[in-house]
Amino acid sequence: MTTSLERIPVNSIDGRPSSLGAYTGKVRLVVNVASRCGLTPQYKGLEALYRKYKDQGFEVLGFPANEFGAQEPGTDAEIQSFCSTSYDVTFPLFSKIVVKGEGQHPLYGALTSAKPEARALPGSDFRAKLIGYGIDPGAPHEILWNFEKFLVDRNGEVIERFSPDVAPDAELLVTSIERALAQA
Repeated sequence: MTTSLERIPVNSIDGRPSSLGAYTGKVRLVVNVASRCGLTPQYKGLEALYRKYKDQGFEVLGFPANEFGAQEPGTDAEIQSFCSTSYDVTFPLFSKIVVKGEGQHPLYGALTSAKPEARALPGSDFRAKLIGYGIDPGAPHEILWNFEKFLVDRNGEVIERFSPDVAPDAELLVTSIERALAQA
């Protein structure tokens, strides 16, 4: 059964119509990404996760966004080239969208409504770090920064949300992915 989240239209990075429903039956990690961010090296870890678990029904779905420090200014073609040449990204990428604020894409409205709060690593407070840098992180339910992650189960339900500083190899994230993959 396709959930309403899975019916929200998006475009692949090459402009083809798509949706999360194209990945129904798989565990999906939806990530808002950026090419010029201090967290950009997470692409390497995301690709490693994808390669490790893709044969078990796992997908990483990258959604470029430019809301945070204008750290994703490029065109879709430039973003795709950067990801391919700099990080050998083979997981699916989508057209750049707005993930926070005015013009927020319906996908991110649905994701943040489903999981209004992100899990963080013990002792970490990314929101406080942003405030310390003089950045207004917005309302608690809003996307904090690039590389925030949503884990969507095989049925299209959002089961976890992770703070941007939860690295792809963090035990907190990996354990959640493995648990989701183990579910029939």
